[in-house]
Amino acid sequence: MAARSGAPPLFILSFRHRDELTGLAERAGWQPIAARRSELAESRFVASGASVAVVDARGALAEGQEGVRTLADPCQVNAAALLVLLSRTDEAALDGLHAAGATHFLVSPFSEQQLLQTLRFAHRHAERVGGGRPWRKSDGEGREPEASWRWEKGSPTVELSPALARRAGLGEEAGRRISLMELFRKLDSDGRKAARGAVDRLLSTGRSTAFAHADGEGAGARLAHHLRVEGDGEAVVGRTEAIVPLEGAAWQSRDAMTGVRDARAARAWLARQLQRAPGEPALVLLLLAVSRFDAINAAFGRATGDSVLQAAARRIERCVDADGRRRLVARIAGAEFAVLLAAPTSLAEGRFLAGQLVETIGRPFMSGDHVITLGSRVGVVAAEPGDDPAALLRRASAALAEAKAGEAGPVKVQEAGEAGETALGDRLEIDLRRALDQEEIEILFQPQVAIASRRIVGAEALARWRHPQFGELGAITLFGVAERSDYLVQLSDHVQRKALAAAAAWPEPLAGLRLSVNITAADIVRPGFAAQFVEMVRSSGFDPARLTVEVTEGGLIEDLAAAANLLAGLRQSGLRVAIDDFGTGYSSLAYLKALPLDYLKIDKRLVEDISGSPRDQVVVRSVIDMARSLGLEVIAEGVETEDQLALLAREGCTLYQGFLCAPPVDSRRLAAMLDQA
Repeated sequence: MAARSGAPPLFILSFRHRDELTGLAERAGWQPIAARRSELAESRFVASGASVAVVDARGALAEGQEGVRTLADPCQVNAAALLVLLSRTDEAALDGLHAAGATHFLVSPFSEQQLLQTLRFAHRHAERVGGGRPWRKSDGEGREPEASWRWEKGSPTVELSPALARRAGLGEEAGRRISLMELFRKLDSDGRKAARGAVDRLLSTGRSTAFAHADGEGAGARLAHHLRVEGDGEAVVGRTEAIVPLEGAAWQSRDAMTGVRDARAARAWLARQLQRAPGEPALVLLLLAVSRFDAINAAFGRATGDSVLQAAARRIERCVDADGRRRLVARIAGAEFAVLLAAPTSLAEGRFLAGQLVETIGRPFMSGDHVITLGSRVGVVAAEPGDDPAALLRRASAALAEAKAGEAGPVKVQEAGEAGETALGDRLEIDLRRALDQEEIEILFQPQVAIASRRIVGAEALARWRHPQFGELGAITLFGVAERSDYLVQLSDHVQRKALAAAAAWPEPLAGLRLSVNITAADIVRPGFAAQFVEMVRSSGFDPARLTVEVTEGGLIEDLAAAANLLAGLRQSGLRVAIDDFGTGYSSLAYLKALPLDYLKIDKRLVEDISGSPRDQVVVRSVIDMARSLGLEVIAEGVETEDQLALLAREGCTLYQGFLCAPPVDSRRLAAMLDQA
């Protein structure tokens, strides 16, 4: 039997060009699952395991819009890309399609090569969003064996794969053959008519096609057969796809890789629980992402990665004590798991369990001779009135994204009525000007510690937005909003002035500390910024000799010559200069050699990796050695454990900041920490 188990699956919903797209995808090495109608498209996409869904709206805009709405939520939950193909006359619909959930688009007319390149970009996007989600599943990696058949033109028999023979009740020995008449008797009259028509189309045109018929295994269940020709057109091969409605006992379906429930089960379970009496306490959803999983796959191979993921799933189940009724654990996509807590429960219970899960995943794993350390981030939300499974999962995804990007720890609990960062956008852009005028921007300080002495020797100034409705918002959100609303320069200037004023007023215990403040890429290209900034420092009363200016690596690379001139001017005025977030952008020894620097700050994501594989330690060691060879001191960001600190010290790092010492604190708390030292 010809099998394509190594080909990546691709889900296609095309109302006018299904067979054309199917053939193109097959020739390019995909394994397409193609449909003509939106009916059951959601369950078919989920079952396909595809990382890319294509909605072909050419000549069928209304149907395409409905298809995007149908597939948007399962694509988001499963970290998949959603590509829309559109007629040029319908370009005005792009904004609405994007808002509905499409991630990529292509407007006709386009060439076959352009479509294939777009599919590759979409697939790469899905891999990155899903943290290296493994689409390539062979039979040995947990995927159901392929149900397929093969008919040689003119032969009175059909060869069935073991999986299809078993499904047809004929045993499962390889190469099982049955007569065409026996096979046709297993179809209803509509199915026989559809099969003959599909085979005739295939043989006359050579283009891949499909047909479907009722399946006797369940109410509403159907089997679809995706047909293609092989060789010189002398053989017809059919892949069989079970089309099963999401209703019924879907919440019992399991993930083949880990054995926990799958994304389909999680959605069905949520739907059941949300239908309960509205007066009951809300259910709680935890969305947990295992970090560094893609690095484990790269360093040790897929088999080790799968083994570690399975072990992580077992730990999560033991910690949660899931029983499928009050609590349920499901693998959503890649290295992401959902933990579902039925009513009666509370956000407090979810927060406590999230902390336990982070600790559980943080304990080392053994896989063969390897000792592997993972981390995790968790978003926690509670159901609100009017929620459906898709809305609840979207808010959990937003909370998880904030946990990954934020500086307040590995768990983000989204309180009732609180919106995620993506939902805040427009409102926050409007509120930012008021925030600058009404002193809602607060400055906190994260201690910087000398590793050798464990003494606090400096602090980085970090901005926090005390929003009257949404509470505390971190610097990532704040500066992201400012960049979108063209207030970046004003915000940067505001934060720098407030930080200098606060540090100039530090009490005596803090008088010897260094202060680090950030400048942005927008600052670098401002005419006369260096002179303006130095004047700001002098006017504040803060000693320039105790000030370090930090600029992100991305900002430096934007205009290297401008950055070099700016930093040289700042150093001539007595300030010191550091590259922030080094190691995640376009790191290059040439850039470091070209710039006048004093410090190099290792990005927290590299620090997270240092207690993992030997390869990760080699990368960090190389960065530290490179910095020391250039006479630069090294500051490590995001240090959370003693193991990380010990490894950094062994490699020659001199300074660190992170939750191991303290989160960002105000001046009073910083002074108290020095008194207690």
